[in-house]
Amino acid sequence: MRIIALIVRAISGLNWLIGSIFSWLALAIVLVCFTVVVQRYVFSISFVWMQDLYVWLNGAMFTAVAAFALLRNDHVRVDIFYRPAATRTKALIDLIGVVVFLLPFCWIVYRYGWPFVARSWRIYEGSPNTGGLGGLYILKSFILVFAGLVALQGIAMALRSILVLAGSEHLLPARLRYESDGSAH
Repeated sequence: MRIIALIVRAISGLNWLIGSIFSWLALAIVLVCFTVVVQRYVFSISFVWMQDLYVWLNGAMFTAVAAFALLRNDHVRVDIFYRPAATRTKALIDLIGVVVFLLPFCWIVYRYGWPFVARSWRIYEGSPNTGGLGGLYILKSFILVFAGLVALQGIAMALRSILVLAGSEHLLPARLRYESDGSAH
């Protein structure tokens, strides 16, 4: 059980680190968007590559931090039955949800995203806009990053649920345990 707890900690730590880093892109998005607006409306100039940049930063940020949101329990869930449930019931619901829904979803995203991303890399795809950014293939790669990181966090959730069901939740740090309000941190 200690190895399972170590795996949960490692995966969650990785997603915490990636999420903490990529969440700073929100500030970059605001700054670039503000700059584009000022250029357009104050100076009557516009750069297509800057418009591409804030859209691409947005895409990179949201795909990279999805697993971080799952780790923090920031995703949308219907809590009518989940919130008041006992810890073991929550663990069982999470385990079933990960195995039946989350991991198959991640596999589908990866499976259908791979040819899309591979083609983009093959042709070194850039912006379809004249004067836009090159390197669209890098942004499209975040589709696979999204699928991989969310799947990893799903595995961590499933393993955490197994620890709870086995009565070994105490092996996890407090931030990864189920809380009385129904969230896990």
